[in-house]
Amino acid sequence: MNEVHILLVEDNEGDIILTTEAFKDMQLENKISVVRDGEEALCFLRKQDSYSDAATPQLILMDINLPGMDGKELLEMIKKDPELKEIPVVMLTSSAADEDISECYDKHVNWYITKPIDFDKYTKVMHEIEAFYVSFVPYPKSGR
Repeated sequence: MNEVHILLVEDNEGDIILTTEAFKDMQLENKISVVRDGEEALCFLRKQDSYSDAATPQLILMDINLPGMDGKELLEMIKKDPELKEIPVVMLTSSAADEDISECYDKHVNWYITKPIDFDKYTKVMHEIEAFYVSFVPYPKSGR
């Protein structure tokens, strides 16, 4: 299995720790970059400002509830950008609202997951993401 670069877009420090710890528990060699809002995510993805040397992630995990530009707005911008639209996006959020779920799928999210509160269940969700996107989905060998 090759290393996969994951971009985590999350403003809640507790959720950042949960996510990074869950991946560490799986003993994966994947690189996880963390940004805390939608604007910072766009700078990272477009290699602007301090992110000029950032590697393009092969998977984006993001929350809906972000300061400034929310996750739904960011998702729409990613999926409309010809350079970014092929990156799989997993909405990993506490919202189970039908309108949020529908809107995200309308904007071409690849997977919508409601965050479990329990660490063991959260780790299981990370295993599912790992099993599908990290172990089975092929990525181009050349970077963008």
